[in-house]
Amino acid sequence: MLALGIYALSRALSTTLLAAMYSLAVANDWEFASRRPEGGFFAFLGSWDASFYRQIAENGYPSTLPRDDTGMVAPNEWAFLPLFPWLANGVRAITGLEFYPAAVLVATLCGAGAAVVLFLLTRAKVSQQAALWATAFFCCGPLGFLLQVAYAESLFLLLTFGSLLALVRRHYWLLTVLAMAAAFSRPGALAIALALGIHLVLRWVGDEPFPWRDRISIVLGGILISAAGLSWPFIASAATGSENAYLETELAWWVPLVGRQEFVPLAPWFLLAARWAGVAGIVAVVAVVALSVVFLTRKSTLALGSEIVSYAASYGLYLFAVFLPQQSTLRLLMPLAPLLASDLFTSTPRRRWAVLSIGAALQPVAIVLLWFLSFP
Repeated sequence: MLALGIYALSRALSTTLLAAMYSLAVANDWEFASRRPEGGFFAFLGSWDASFYRQIAENGYPSTLPRDDTGMVAPNEWAFLPLFPWLANGVRAITGLEFYPAAVLVATLCGAGAAVVLFLLTRAKVSQQAALWATAFFCCGPLGFLLQVAYAESLFLLLTFGSLLALVRRHYWLLTVLAMAAAFSRPGALAIALALGIHLVLRWVGDEPFPWRDRISIVLGGILISAAGLSWPFIASAATGSENAYLETELAWWVPLVGRQEFVPLAPWFLLAARWAGVAGIVAVVAVVALSVVFLTRKSTLALGSEIVSYAASYGLYLFAVFLPQQSTLRLLMPLAPLLASDLFTSTPRRRWAVLSIGAALQPVAIVLLWFLSFP
């Protein structure tokens, strides 16, 4: 399939860039942004917070929350969901590989699946040419290397794109299973539940036949996905005996940027902007929200179909409501990849090649930034 060919070429690009940067770093004794207790290329691909996934795979989750010198909860494994390390553990058991090679293998295979499903999803709404270009943008973009590192991103993307494809094809129970699995791979599956709710309303008021079987499937699916998406805080609390275990764990990652804070929905973006840029930051956040609305309501965006647009709006709302913008912002925008099939990016050859070239050129820049200056 052409989408797999695009993915294979993109892996050659990303692997070459990653290997070259790793070789340069080792040869010149560069300092890495994240602690790497082990050497080797696969440990390099397991940088950032991947060590938490390894801890989950090998020892599970802590029964007591770790705390810093002030008594506040420190970053720990409860911030990370279990499906990805469980899959890596399964590969370890079958192949005998160490954790990082096993995790990279899982991530790379899921990345291939995500590329193929993204093509099928966008192909259902646009021409084959536009769908292939959107797949190429996704695979070769600035963060294309995330599809093969020891992180849960490619797994979450595969499950999310699969959920949206099931929604487009009206396979509601398949959507429910995939979205529930996504809820245990990375935070964000609640956006699928909201998109499903919007889909319910649109089908109810639209002209498309809407049998009761579909209505019941959508409602029950939405309930199950929401329950899965909201379950992890309760699981963390039950396992640790701490009422706000998950929330306090997530807030521990905010400390270097905004200090200790109470969580207020819809406030994180304004909190960070005000802390670092004052009134200008608040204005910038409002501008970003306004531009997002303008983009989602463009004719070329709406042409992608209500399923993709409603999910993009739901996921954008989720990020705005709960996420503190930081170096991982671009990583968390990857589920919006179906929007790359818009005519805004694919309408002319010059535009297509410009988007692809700029994305590929920014990938080595992102590698340097995320491995040696900061990390997502």
